[in-house]
Amino acid sequence: MKLALVVANKNYSSWSMRPWVLARQAEIPFEEIQLKFDDDTRVKGIERYSPTRKVPCLLVDGEPVWDSLAICETLAELYPQKQLWPAAPEARRVARSICAEFHSGFQGLRGAMPMNLRGRYPGKGRNAQSEKDIARVVELWTSCRGRFGGGGKLLFGRFSVADAFYAPVATRFVTYGVELPREAQAYADAVLELPAVREWSEAARRETEFVPADEPYAKQ
Repeated sequence: MKLALVVANKNYSSWSMRPWVLARQAEIPFEEIQLKFDDDTRVKGIERYSPTRKVPCLLVDGEPVWDSLAICETLAELYPQKQLWPAAPEARRVARSICAEFHSGFQGLRGAMPMNLRGRYPGKGRNAQSEKDIARVVELWTSCRGRFGGGGKLLFGRFSVADAFYAPVATRFVTYGVELPREAQAYADAVLELPAVREWSEAARRETEFVPADEPYAKQ
C-alpha cells in the first residue's frame, strides 16, 4: 500500500496540517505532495488529485480520500496498531466529538485568526465571536485533560487524532498572543512540542510565499 498526502502552504494551511501531523507523529510512511495557494487561496494543480479541488487529499494506492476528518479516520482504520483514537470507548466518543465540533464550527476563530505560523499579531482578531470560540476551546481542553488526560500531557494522555486536530489552534494562540489559563497553556505547550508539530512549524517559517487572503493584518 502506498500513501501520498497532498497539502498546501505549511504557513497557512491548517487543514493540511492536521493529517500530516497525525501521520508523521504516528510514524506512518507517506509521500508528501506540496502544492501552493494562489492569491485567492485556490490550490494550484490540485485538480489532478482531489475531486473537491481542496487540500488535504490522501491518495491510497492512487485512490483519493478527501477531507481532513475522513483522512484521519482512514489512517486510523489502516493502522489500528497505532491506536490513533483513545482505547476506552467513552474517551473515544469524546475525542471524535471534539474533532467533529471543530470541523464544523468555530468559524469566528477561524475567520478572525487565520493560521499564520510566521506572523505575530498579538491582540488582532479579538471580537465577540472569536472570544466565544476561544472560551469553548479552553473548556474542551480543560475537560478532556481533567477526565482523560492522566496518562500523559495530551488531551487523552497519549497522542491521538484529537491532538492533531487542535495543533493548528495552539499555533493560532501563539500568533495572536492569546493568554490561556494555566492548564490550557500547559496543553498548548505540550502539543507544540510534539516532533511532528515542530517539523511542520519549522518548514512553515522557511516558506516565503505571501498569500494576501490569509494575511488580513500584514503591512505590505
